[in-house]
Amino acid sequence: MPHGVTPTTLPSMTHLPPPVEELRLLDAELWQLDARRAQLLARRAWLVAALQQPQGQVRSQARPWRPTAAPATETKEATAPSVQNVLLVLGGVLLTLAAAVFTLVSWGHMGIAGRALVLGAVTLATLAVPVALLKRGLRSTAESVAGLGLSLTVLDAYALHEAALGGTDGTGYAAAASAVLAAAWAAYGLLPVTAALRLPLPCALAAGQFPLLLWALASDARPYPITAALLVTAGLDAVVALRVAAAPVRICAVVGAYGVGAWGVLGAGWLSLTADGPGAAARAGALLLLAAGIGLGAAWWGPGRQHALGPAIASGLLVVAALGGVARTGVPSEWVVPVHLVLGAALLGVVPAGRWLPEVVRDGLAWASAAVQALAVLWALPVVAVVVLGPAGWLGRVWSGAPADARAAVAVEVPWPPGAVTAPVVLVVVAAVLTLAIRAEPWRARARLGALGLLWAAALVLPAVLGIPYAAGMAAPAVTTAAALHLCRTTAAAARLTALVLALVTALGLTLVSLASQPATLVVLSVLTVLFAAASWRADVAPFTAPAALALATGLASATGAAADWPVARTALLVLAVPAAAALLAARLGASRATVPVEAAGAAAGLLAVGLAVTDPPLLALVLALCGVVAAATALRPDRRPAGYAATALFVLAAWVRLSVWDVSTPEAYTLPVTVPALLVGALRRRRDPEVPSWTAYGPGLAATFLPSLVAVWADPHWTRPLLLGTAALLVTLLGARHRLQAPLVLGGSVLALVTLHELAPYVVQVTGALPRWAPPALAGALLLALGATYEQRLRDVRRMRESLGRMN
Repeated sequence: MPHGVTPTTLPSMTHLPPPVEELRLLDAELWQLDARRAQLLARRAWLVAALQQPQGQVRSQARPWRPTAAPATETKEATAPSVQNVLLVLGGVLLTLAAAVFTLVSWGHMGIAGRALVLGAVTLATLAVPVALLKRGLRSTAESVAGLGLSLTVLDAYALHEAALGGTDGTGYAAAASAVLAAAWAAYGLLPVTAALRLPLPCALAAGQFPLLLWALASDARPYPITAALLVTAGLDAVVALRVAAAPVRICAVVGAYGVGAWGVLGAGWLSLTADGPGAAARAGALLLLAAGIGLGAAWWGPGRQHALGPAIASGLLVVAALGGVARTGVPSEWVVPVHLVLGAALLGVVPAGRWLPEVVRDGLAWASAAVQALAVLWALPVVAVVVLGPAGWLGRVWSGAPADARAAVAVEVPWPPGAVTAPVVLVVVAAVLTLAIRAEPWRARARLGALGLLWAAALVLPAVLGIPYAAGMAAPAVTTAAALHLCRTTAAAARLTALVLALVTALGLTLVSLASQPATLVVLSVLTVLFAAASWRADVAPFTAPAALALATGLASATGAAADWPVARTALLVLAVPAAAALLAARLGASRATVPVEAAGAAAGLLAVGLAVTDPPLLALVLALCGVVAAATALRPDRRPAGYAATALFVLAAWVRLSVWDVSTPEAYTLPVTVPALLVGALRRRRDPEVPSWTAYGPGLAATFLPSLVAVWADPHWTRPLLLGTAALLVTLLGARHRLQAPLVLGGSVLALVTLHELAPYVVQVTGALPRWAPPALAGALLLALGATYEQRLRDVRRMRESLGRMN
């Protein structure tokens, strides 16, 4: 071999696998290495164990080493401590049940001395066992046995009552027994030898939840002492939670404080709501103040802000509920919410004045005040909803007559909310609080926006609340709309948007209210049109106010035609003034952000005009032609050239409608003179610019003849027109396929298919009538099966056809 062959040929002969194959090989090698390592470790462990035995046993147990697979690791679903705890708890429960059965069932077979001796000995022995278990380090077992001993003390108390104190009151005895048990369990848990046990102190705290409640039930079953007992118990739980450092005791105390305190607060609130006099309300208020004091203390000495904020908020709300409940008995029902609102607002006065209070307490009082104000606003919202949405009932009774007053004008089909007379007061007070109390800069602007919305709502509901006359009631929303549009002049984006939304909502409500009377409708629409048109001079709000002005002008035109007793179709001529004005305004606006909204509003008005004129075909043709003129004028602008297509379509539709009005039976005499020049113009344009789409060059000309002729074919019983139209469609289709033009191919093929369907329809009907009843479903099923079997092939065919059409011009 020549010397230069090896260095030149070996690089090309070296096999380098692809990355995927190389990665697979590396994984396999690594797996083999891991398996080999596991085998070696297993052998080493066996050798170490063998060396630790006597020499003779080592020789007798010596065995040749064989590679074995790595032992599979068994998945343990439970840890050893978990299994131990489950077993201990289960054993303690079973022993407790056995003791209960012994006490309740087998008790009668022994005398008094035997009973006392057995239970006392078993209880003392059981409570002494945890001491020995703790010394041996068996803490979990000691906890389980201690739980059993505590359960036996409950049985001892029951046995003592049944054996020696059966004549005493059961509830009173239960109260005393729970108190004794709580003290005994606490003392047991605090002993030096049992201080390591976690169970006795939480159990003592749990037993301590019952003495006061049971004593209240035993002494006086009235609700006030029972509620007071619950609240005092919750207060003691709160003290324990704040003072004791042990986590189990603290958790138990927190649960007791919240649980028992919640029942106490609910009971006090119910007593306050059902109080029928100042005395009862004062007693219920005292209970609520007690609960507030407990919450305040918990917030004051709480361990952290996240745990102290909730009690602080609750204490503020309870103070408002207590004082408001007392005041409720001395004021009319409609003033109950304003009184609570004033008390809630007064909490904000404590925040700056009480600098000596912890910050978390002041924040909680502020949040409580905010909650009271939010609830007051929610109470007033139904009144605002009735005023805003209630006038929609006039849509079904337009111009049926002016109502008696402003309240009847808004409450058309919905009832007037009770107690609504103070709704404006509530809204104004909350607005004043938002304006004066919130001074922090990040929140000040938002508070002012909220105050603006509340003042708007107050102004909106005030006429209905006062019941002023109908005409005067509409003046207030008009002034509100003007004021809101004036506020749109502000530079702040959020304030401008808020004012704009309020103006639009007020204008809508005022328009609905004005539908009750014809003069009111005309006046209101005129005033609102002028207001929104004047506000459209500002470019930042013109995209919203200009379309609103055009919509109001459309409504004014329709109302004017109806007031003049014009037919609905003739009113369309008045409505057409709005699209014409929109086209002129859009041309003046140019590239402004308001151009597209103005054009959209004008187009909507044009569609409304066409819809109004549908019932009068001659007038419909005129309306379509005028809409075409507006569209053609819009197409004169360089950036709106595509509007020319719409203008062409409108002119063609107008011509077709006019032909149908004249009962023309041969539309081709009128359409062919349009089609031929249109096709010539399209051909010339395609010759100058081959990039022009075929739909632009030939689509309008072909549609001008094909569509009217197709409509005429379906109403023509003779064969001449279908033959001629089908022949023309076939020629156009062949020309489109020959020159690869999309418009002639699609239009010609569609017309040809429809003409063929028209000609074959009678025969299809005859064949269908001659077939048995089961034949059409069977044919349909077979067709579906065939389509399902060749579904993918059909999808490919459709995709191929779509791509072929897409490649055409």
